[in-house]
Amino acid sequence: MKLKRIVVWFRQDLRLHDNEALHYALERCDEIVPVYVFDERQFFDKTSFGFSKTDKYRTQFIIESVLDLKKSLQAIGSNLIIRIGKPEDEIYEIAKEVQASWVYCNRERTQEEVEVQNKLEKNLWSIGMEINYFRGKMLFYTQDLPFPVSHTPDTFSSFKKEVERIVPIRKPFDTPTSIAPISISIDEGQCPKISYFKLPEPQVDDRSVYHFKGGETEALARLKEFIWEDEAIKTYEDTRNGLIGTNYSSKLSPWLAQGCLSPKTIFYEVKAYETERIKNKSTYKLIYELYWRDFFRLMAKKHGNLVFLKGGYHDKSNPNWESDWTLFNIWKDGRTGIPFIDANMRELQQTGFMSNRGRQNVASFLIHDLKVNWLMGAEYFESMLLDYDPASNYGNWNYIAGVGSDPRPDRHFNVLTQAKKYDPEGEYVKQWIPELSDVPHQKIHDLESLSEEEQIHANIRLGDDYPKSIISTKKWSH
Repeated sequence: MKLKRIVVWFRQDLRLHDNEALHYALERCDEIVPVYVFDERQFFDKTSFGFSKTDKYRTQFIIESVLDLKKSLQAIGSNLIIRIGKPEDEIYEIAKEVQASWVYCNRERTQEEVEVQNKLEKNLWSIGMEINYFRGKMLFYTQDLPFPVSHTPDTFSSFKKEVERIVPIRKPFDTPTSIAPISISIDEGQCPKISYFKLPEPQVDDRSVYHFKGGETEALARLKEFIWEDEAIKTYEDTRNGLIGTNYSSKLSPWLAQGCLSPKTIFYEVKAYETERIKNKSTYKLIYELYWRDFFRLMAKKHGNLVFLKGGYHDKSNPNWESDWTLFNIWKDGRTGIPFIDANMRELQQTGFMSNRGRQNVASFLIHDLKVNWLMGAEYFESMLLDYDPASNYGNWNYIAGVGSDPRPDRHFNVLTQAKKYDPEGEYVKQWIPELSDVPHQKIHDLESLSEEEQIHANIRLGDDYPKSIISTKKWSH
């Protein structure tokens, strides 16, 4: 009897726990061949504005995640075949070589990923082979929702109201404890070092909120730490807008983005904590954030490529938005002279991470104060962020730009008010802009009010040691 063999193509699902494609492959065949392909386009191509599609922070994180997956598979008897190239070609060649019966993978829904799926499917058809798709990214299953994807409400509040109390969250799939070894001879390939992609190895900055390391092992350890060991989830509602330190938020987003951690697993860990220890507004808030993640993914499914266009899915681009490189670079490099904006942009540049509160403010400032095309900011985030996810990144930029799901016509943040509220003592600003260390906290967010004498006392000369504000902060003082 011919051996039934399935190629399991790992993508943004770099985990063994709650992996639907892996689960059903093991259930339905005699042998699996796990494969990961570093898509050369994701690491060598540029965005439309010329940014590296995947910069050094996320590249290193992905490499670590792949190595961790390989180690985990080897520990239970299998292995991970690694290739560098185009997945539609590499997976096709491997499937032919091992005489597979099928290719299994978890489906992606945004344009570039869908194009790869379609090309692979076409290649496989040429040899009479099929690709089977499964679900791996969302908390909810689309077939469980009370509406088709095309009728998903366009506002988060309406979406949450329709799903929260009536749609059950399915249990995670079990983690396999053993997998039959690959019996056919095949080159397992090597995981590339970051230098292969012509990128420098990221240096750890001591000011980083967390030393992120890729992989399922680290993801599960962080989940356990946040919920059970530190019990930081207990106060999450009060701390989630923080800027300094590890536990102001869960810091799970980089692992969620690469699929090292399942949203369903997070959900059921929170529920277990609520049962065993405490249930409050903070435990709910973490689940609430998972709802937002699903909502943006559904918006990307519903509206397709419109989420990547300047006018969003409402087609209402502001004619004042310019692709102004001078202003953009000042923003990107943290040289606006607005300390709260500059501190956040410098943190991103030095670590690949920025708080949610920071992201909203820097996006609003770029769009509504500098009048710069929001797509430039979205593509820069795509390049730099450790936790970049197409639906969440562009969904959030759509939201702030007013071309997406926000029911309010103009979500314009008052940066001065925000800075004084979330960094009242200027600790965050001084951490990332040390040249402002001696500025009194009463003046740290409003440097325009510093007199010549005060500048001397603070060891700072505006315009020389730190830029003068690109726009007057008086606009936010009214």
